[in-house]
Amino acid sequence: MSSKYEALKQECFEANIALNNLGLVIYTFGNVSAVDRDNGAFAIKPSGVPYEKLKPEDIVILDYDNTIIEGSMRPSSDTKTHAYLYKHWEHIGGIAHTHATYSVAWAQAQKDIPIFGTTHADHLTKDIPCAEPMRDDLIEGNYEHNTGIQILDCFKDRNLSPEVVEMVLLGNHGPFAWGKTAAKAVYNSKVLETVAQMAYLTLQINPEAPRLKDSLIKKHYERKHGKNAYYGQ
Repeated sequence: MSSKYEALKQECFEANIALNNLGLVIYTFGNVSAVDRDNGAFAIKPSGVPYEKLKPEDIVILDYDNTIIEGSMRPSSDTKTHAYLYKHWEHIGGIAHTHATYSVAWAQAQKDIPIFGTTHADHLTKDIPCAEPMRDDLIEGNYEHNTGIQILDCFKDRNLSPEVVEMVLLGNHGPFAWGKTAAKAVYNSKVLETVAQMAYLTLQINPEAPRLKDSLIKKHYERKHGKNAYYGQ
């Protein structure tokens, strides 16, 4: 019997496979979800299933309150974080969470990733934010749900727009990224990991490396995202 969520499951499946193929996860760590706004549902990888064994039919469908709509497997342990973000950021269409090495290293160092170069500026004009580690009472509570609160609080406190800054580090934890589709969330995860590695190497070469100057930030961001953007076909 066919499901109205078959296309959503396929999108989610392909994004999870891409996450693994890009080297952004180890073993079964990491996950990608994709949302269907018309039906108020999202698809996510089942928990602990190796990527090489994952099939489209394994993907779990839930609503924004974490109720399983379709699927026989237990969803990702990070599901409540995804649900919280979908519920509160209505423009996003996909979310990815990885344990990629350099992204996690910056998160463990509890440091924002400074904007040093044009690869960073091609994608956003700000430092990549690192949210403060979660408070003990929140850790002991509904942890994954509270991770979503942690992300939203960080963006509110810093006056950041999730439509402009599509990635975040969680102190002592790791990265989340999102976008208009699940594929874009994976893309942003790879960009985040690459920028994290570049920034780390930059500081090894020159611990006093200067931030990218504003004129170059503006030029590189606007040629891709500005009203007169001219990058691409």
